[in-house]
Order: sequence, then C-alpha cells, then structure tokens
Amino acid sequence: MAIYTIVGISHRMMEKFKRGQREHKVGWKNQKNLSRRGLRMLLLGALLLLLALPSYGQDTMQGPPLPKGACTGWMAGIPGHPGHNGTPGRDGRDGTPGEKGEKGDPGLVGPKGDTGETGITGIEGPRGFPGVPGRKGEPGESAYVYRSAFSVGLESRVTVPNVPIRFTKIFYNQQNHYDGTTGKFLCNIPGLYYFSYHITVYLKDVKVSLYRNDKALLFTHDQFQNQNVDQASGSVLLYLEKGDQVWLQVYEGENHNGVYADNVHDSTFTGFLLYHNIE
Repeated sequence: MAIYTIVGISHRMMEKFKRGQREHKVGWKNQKNLSRRGLRMLLLGALLLLLALPSYGQDTMQGPPLPKGACTGWMAGIPGHPGHNGTPGRDGRDGTPGEKGEKGDPGLVGPKGDTGETGITGIEGPRGFPGVPGRKGEPGESAYVYRSAFSVGLESRVTVPNVPIRFTKIFYNQQNHYDGTTGKFLCNIPGLYYFSYHITVYLKDVKVSLYRNDKALLFTHDQFQNQNVDQASGSVLLYLEKGDQVWLQVYEGENHNGVYADNVHDSTFTGFLLYHNIE
C-alpha cells in the first residue's frame, strides 16, 4: 500500500509540473527558476521511491502481516553502526581430564650433584678365594749372625786360690773366645752375655767369685759336709764391651778351695752371647 501511495504522489507532482509550464509563460529568468524547482521535486520523488523498495520487497516476498500495534506506514531505516564488544563472561566449569599423553623424550643430563654423606658400613662379605701366588722375590742380603759362646770343665782337682781357675776340658769353643791357658773369656763382640758355673764341692769348703776385669761381681759359698759330695752354682747376665774379660777364681785362701773334679764329677763354666750391639 505504501508503494502505491508514493507512486501516486509522484505522478500528481509530475502533472502539476507540466501544467505549471503551460500556464505560466514568463521570461527566461522565471522559466529557469521553475525548472530548478521542478528538478528538485523530481529528485525528491525518486528518493522516496528508493526508500519504499525494501518495504515493498518484504510485503511481496515474506507474506505474513505486520504485528499488531505496528505502524502501517513503517519503512526500514539505514543499518546502524556495529555496537561495542560486551564485557567477558564468567569462566566456565573445568572440562573432564583428557587422556594421558605419550611419554616424552629424555631431557638433557643435569650437572653433577654434591657428594652425599658417607653411608653406614655394610656387613662384611664372605671371604674370597685365594689369589694367584706372586712371583718369587729377589734374594735378599744374608744376615750375618754374630756368635760367641763357650762351655768348659775341670780335668783335675788341682786349683790355685786367688788366681783364675783354668778349665781345660773343652766342651764348646768354636770361636776361640775362651783361652784355656789363662782361664779367661775375652769379649770380641759387644753385647749382652749369659754366664753360669757349676762347682762340685769335696773335702773342703768352697768360696768362688765371678770376675770381670779384676772386679768380683758374683760370690758363691758352700760348706763341706763330712764325707759327702756337694754342689755350688751361680749364673748372671752381663753387658760386655769389646776387650772385657770374665773368669772364675777361689778367694780367701786354701781353706776354701774345695773345688773338685774326677771322672764321675764335673765342675763347669759356661758363657754365650744373647744379642750383640754393633753400631
């Protein structure tokens, strides 16, 4: 209905324009003004026709009537500018967990860490098998053994008081450090020595001393019992320097010279080196 109204208005305006041209024959100036006014009216009619086209398309193609209360002469306007974006909505709920992904590639080796504290010592393990024997070593230098020893006895009961007793029965004197002609032992190797003696006593009392370099160090006294063979003995450790001499002798005269020996009774004198002291 609106399109027909606009077309009618345009038609009447055109007729009025033509009639005005016929009725008014004025000068060139009036005709020019009239032509301008007619052209404006023509353009206005064309514009109204263009505005009515959308409404006409809706009436002819869509078909349904306008809602109640709407204006019967309604025409669509020019589309407006897009509105501004609204404020973001609230966060939605968390989705369900997805499936486990594939194992990734190993990462780069990190730097070496600090040394940790020493752990507790473990239990001792079982004993292992014997190893392979090593090679035989080179021969070492032979150690020199220092030897000095003697063991002697009396061959008869003849002794002289206050002089060294000469023991001429030789049991051992391989180093010849004991001199049977003097009855003295001569130290050739400095060190610690052990000396002992065993005297058979018969017919008289006995007083015997062990000497070192003319000094009596050990004394032994034994009283003779009627018609009985008795024994007297003594022993000592002495440190000797090279050149020292050791011997036995009777002291205090002939009355104490009961030293005795025969084929079944012996009186002996023995000495030997325990350890040497060679610097």
